[in-house]
Amino acid sequence: MSHPHPELNLPPELPKGALRIVALGGLGEIGRNMAVLEYDGRLLVIDCGVLFPEDHQPGVDLILPDFEYIRDRVADIEAIVLTHGHEDHIGGVPYLLRLRRDIPLVGSKLTLAFVEAKLKEHRIAPVTRVVKEGDVEKFGPFECEFVAVNHSIPDALAVAVRTGAGTVLHTGDFKMDQLPLDGRITDLRAFARLGERGVDLFMVDSTNAEVQGFVTPEREIGPVLDGVFATSGKRIIVASFASHVHRVQQVLDAAAAHGRRVALVGRSMVRNMTIAAELGYLTVPEGVLVDQKKIDSLPDDEVVLMCTGSQGEPMAALSRIANNDHKISVGPGDTVILASSLIPGNENAVYRVINGLTRLGARVVHSGNAKVHVSGHASAGELLYCYNILKPKNVMPVHGEVRHLVANAALAVKAGVPADRVVLAEDGVVIDLVDGKASVVGAVPCGYVYVDGSSVGEITDAELKDRRILGEEGFISIFAVVSSADGKVLAGPQVHARGFAEDDAVFEDILPEVVAALEETARRGGADTHQMQQVVRRVVGRWVSNRLRRRPMIIPVIVEA
Repeated sequence: MSHPHPELNLPPELPKGALRIVALGGLGEIGRNMAVLEYDGRLLVIDCGVLFPEDHQPGVDLILPDFEYIRDRVADIEAIVLTHGHEDHIGGVPYLLRLRRDIPLVGSKLTLAFVEAKLKEHRIAPVTRVVKEGDVEKFGPFECEFVAVNHSIPDALAVAVRTGAGTVLHTGDFKMDQLPLDGRITDLRAFARLGERGVDLFMVDSTNAEVQGFVTPEREIGPVLDGVFATSGKRIIVASFASHVHRVQQVLDAAAAHGRRVALVGRSMVRNMTIAAELGYLTVPEGVLVDQKKIDSLPDDEVVLMCTGSQGEPMAALSRIANNDHKISVGPGDTVILASSLIPGNENAVYRVINGLTRLGARVVHSGNAKVHVSGHASAGELLYCYNILKPKNVMPVHGEVRHLVANAALAVKAGVPADRVVLAEDGVVIDLVDGKASVVGAVPCGYVYVDGSSVGEITDAELKDRRILGEEGFISIFAVVSSADGKVLAGPQVHARGFAEDDAVFEDILPEVVAALEETARRGGADTHQMQQVVRRVVGRWVSNRLRRRPMIIPVIVEA
């Protein structure tokens, strides 16, 4: 198996007749999935998603793929193919379309409806092309065949991309539930046909590669939800992804069976489920849906609230309910169901929400204590089936953290794919398919692009580090006026500290040292205010570290008079 190397150089020019693949997100993380295929001077983009920030990225709203690699080549993009409607696959589309608004968006009916609603908020009217399983469409030198795959959202598609260099099959996110709620299974017959024709590179979802066996069918969730509803005496709050149409369907059905009404909470939840219902992907039982404003007039044992926040997102409805910071409140006798699995990295945030809800007296039902969610990703057993059906010439695991990619690569080798034909890559690593062999040829710069309010890409890792220091270690400012003639301290130093348990008076011990250091610096001659500020920062930093065991941000201000 070939691994990316931290010292990879920029890739050489793409050989004539070869196909190049560069992932700009989704390899080494769960989210911001995006792959760029290049052939004959033209580009095809598959997915363009976002990654949600973790605790060590304070103030960040979203993390985007790094578009720098294609920024000067947006005119060469034939289309953006979207495999399904989850945020980690479509959330970055508005930001990519800012570079060129008329790039065609290609996807299934539901996927494009979700994207168009999102783009409306960004005031972008996209060029779209709706496709369905079985369709074959040409985009420049790329011929794309779309294959039905089963996932935790309806209308997901895999895409087989044919070029003169060979055929690439990209699964998107998929699993092989044999009893899906909508009856739409992963089309293994189409996979087999593609395998007969020859798949030169199989780009396959890795998220569940470490999990043995097969994913539990979605149908097994219904009876569990039904049991929870039957034993709940007061209000029920269900948290799920805003795009999990199947789970919302099961909640609506359970509510109808138990004489309850359902209110959708959260803008994205209302928007997505309205779209899904209008397009026929969500069947709403007569009289079950009710406006959130009317729930207070209903008895508690007739209420179900369907909201976002199953991953502990700080601004989502459930987190705010757990913090008593929402118009909806929970208390003893209420039941909260977290109907999703934990995305790696979100564990602490989710447990914080569970603890907060439990403290308020609610019964919390989650995947750790009940089967209220099943994964949307193929487990090891399903992946092995795919390898055996397709017999791909080369394999490139995608969509997952490094451990997931490595586990998926090991499965491919176990299924008979030669180890030197399994390519392990991370974001920015460049793979060329030449004469039927895929290999790493270099890497392009590919960092995190942070969305912070209205700014995109302006926040750097260094600034995030400053935010963490401010949040964890505190802040000290020191002000002093020195004589421009002889460097004597004329006023101050004054110290102001934030984020310290100690009173500002504790810093009086250091003031004589600051004065002595400033006057010594002036005595040596030629010291400007910048040098004096550096001296003060060193003196105060050393003292605070030794005395208070802290490493705060220190801002000295020296004024000459």
